[in-house]
Amino acid sequence: MTKFLLAVHVLAAIVAIGPVTVAASMFPPAARRALAAPDDTRAVETVRLLHRICRVYAVVGVAVPVFGFGTASDMGVLGDVWLVVSIALTALAAVVLAALVLPRQEALAEGRGTREATVRLAMFTGVFNLLWAAVTVLMIVRPGSTTGA
Repeated sequence: MTKFLLAVHVLAAIVAIGPVTVAASMFPPAARRALAAPDDTRAVETVRLLHRICRVYAVVGVAVPVFGFGTASDMGVLGDVWLVVSIALTALAAVVLAALVLPRQEALAEGRGTREATVRLAMFTGVFNLLWAAVTVLMIVRPGSTTGA
């Protein structure tokens, strides 16, 4: 069962978190283009599409910690420091996405925003991406693990 849970956890991370990370990173420059040319329907639609990708895959991304908890429970590592830190970073990434990235994307996608807002959004997106990178490293390295990794 552990292998199944781990496989689903990793697949969910790739399928859900990957698109959010890429689309969120593409959003600020796309929003700057749309702000510079508000009559460019393609630029505006690109911004809306990137925001929709981030919203949808953020919801799908809930599967990652769900299967992560199942995997950790099955492996008996729920109390390990590397996992507790990973859980905290994952929760922080979720807060950054839900409270700082998605609302700012929505405002820009609706035409309410400035070029300066895209700079702040890019910063929050970078923080979100760095948090996920740290979680990924912790999942691979697992400091103090006895599994040999």
